[in-house]
Amino acid sequence: VQLQASGGGLVQAGGSLRLSCAASGTILSINPPSVMGWYRQAPGKQRELVASITSAGRINYADSVKDRFTISRDGARNTVYLQMDSLTPEDTAVYYCNANWWGTGRIVWGQGTQVTVSS
Repeated sequence: VQLQASGGGLVQAGGSLRLSCAASGTILSINPPSVMGWYRQAPGKQRELVASITSAGRINYADSVKDRFTISRDGARNTVYLQMDSLTPEDTAVYYCNANWWGTGRIVWGQGTQVTVSS
């Protein structure tokens, strides 16, 4: 399985971006991931969870992005989206998508996409 993240870029504070994470691989048709999510890592900081969504549609957000970011999942396309609104400079980071198969120890990471928010 491979994850291809896209949609990052430079945006002014208050603006919006939409990230996409497309998963590919034959295993997906018979064993989709239990949960897919977005993490981010700012310079000098640890990687942190931004949002996640399970195969059943259960969603979790970091407190810092609640009411501003929206995660969604297109099961037919094995793609996860992160709509980011009201961006602030504190959202500047490299954003990574992630797929996790619970109970197997299998975790796959995408390559990361840079999001830069200017003040």
